[in-house]
Amino acid sequence: MRFLGNIEAKTDAKGRAFLPAVFRKVLQTSGEENLVLRKDVFQKCLVLYPESVWNARLDLLKNQLRPWKQAHQQMFRQFVSEAEVVSLDGNGRFLISKRLQKIAEIDQDIQFIGMDDTIEIWSPQNLEQTLRSEEEFGEEFERIMNTDDAL
Repeated sequence: MRFLGNIEAKTDAKGRAFLPAVFRKVLQTSGEENLVLRKDVFQKCLVLYPESVWNARLDLLKNQLRPWKQAHQQMFRQFVSEAEVVSLDGNGRFLISKRLQKIAEIDQDIQFIGMDDTIEIWSPQNLEQTLRSEEEFGEEFERIMNTDDAL
């Protein structure tokens, strides 16, 4: 399952957004019906996970944590408590809760970014602040791809 693209969209007054058709098609092709929405761990954006991807990431996290260690239990609790199950209605819309809209500073305009097996949802202003200039991107890309660890 691979989501690709940068698609501009809008939410309605209730906070509903249409999942772009190209992303809905990927979900349908892969047989995914359930989605999980959560704030990104590092950035002020939301991440939409197909259920199978969410479950795999949750398993990965659980394998790194010890259940009888307080800090680990708190980390897991915070990670899962900030997640919400969402579903698409018959028109391909889903609801972004007011809580998550506020956290990600989402108003009406949004941008969907396909991130391989997940989809990010950004306010255009926050996305613009995180992107590098073309020159900086090229230099960083070259540096990363030319390290011994890259392969």
